Amino acid sequence: MRREGLMRHVATRLLGLVPTLLLLITIAFVLIRVAPGGPFDGEVTLPPEVRANLEAKYHLDEPILQQYFRYLGDVVTGDFGPSFRYPDWSVNELIARGFPASATVGGLAILIAFFVGTGIGVFAALRQNTAIDYSLMGVAMLGISVPNFVIAPLLILVLAIYAGWLPAGGWDWSWQSMVLPVLTLALPAVAYIARLTRGSLIEVLHSDYIRTARAKGLAERVVVLRHALKPALLPVISYLGPTAAVMITGSVVIERIYGIPGLGSYFVQGALNRDYTLVMGVVVFYGIIIILLNFVVDLLYAWLDPRIGYEEIR
Repeated sequence: MRREGLMRHVATRLLGLVPTLLLLITIAFVLIRVAPGGPFDGEVTLPPEVRANLEAKYHLDEPILQQYFRYLGDVVTGDFGPSFRYPDWSVNELIARGFPASATVGGLAILIAFFVGTGIGVFAALRQNTAIDYSLMGVAMLGISVPNFVIAPLLILVLAIYAGWLPAGGWDWSWQSMVLPVLTLALPAVAYIARLTRGSLIEVLHSDYIRTARAKGLAERVVVLRHALKPALLPVISYLGPTAAVMITGSVVIERIYGIPGLGSYFVQGALNRDYTLVMGVVVFYGIIIILLNFVVDLLYAWLDPRIGYEEIR
């Protein structure tokens, strides 16, 4: 019965992804078209015949509705089209070129944030209202309050310039070049996860079924790890869905500061150049990642807390 509920839930959620993605594509397409300027507007004014040829090549001379359905048809086949400003590259190739670096930094950051943040949160929850608890949560609040663009220069100053342990920027796929951007991305997430875990675990530890488990004589370690931790992670999993998407698809600020050739850098450059297809491709790709990760979060809910049925998380 539970397996049938799972399959029904998966099918329902997958069907629900289609209108969400269609709405995302439509909104992004309209916004980028109504914004002032165009992909061929620049410091040098193109002759009218050259401009007309370029617009014809990229189908910009067609009615806007026809352009929309043409793009929609290309996206269905997995083709994000050619880049307007990188004529030798398609948008698919640019995404494939930038995504590995973004995914590596973001993936490592989210793993560190999850394990470290969860550990700190559990440690603080088990010592509620003690000096250790207050100290850890105070540091966590500081981590939440300080933005990435402040953390990054401080880490560069301390670890790269003063200590000389790590490079201040650049990207060569070595672990040394990954440490600073991964830490910069991970630290605020560690703080969020620590606070979420602490608050949720304290609430779960006061539940009736936890009191029952303790009354049966189970060791505190067993009560926490086997009975309390999984349901306490529900708010953390909810937070990780969109956060992981942001980290994995590239943080614009971090990539610009550390000179990482990731997806965020291409998005910024595409926006500055009014490269319609590149911006649209990154937005749609980013949206797909968010939708899929939120779908995974929904499935994890019922696994983390068996009291939640698949019908409840539709």
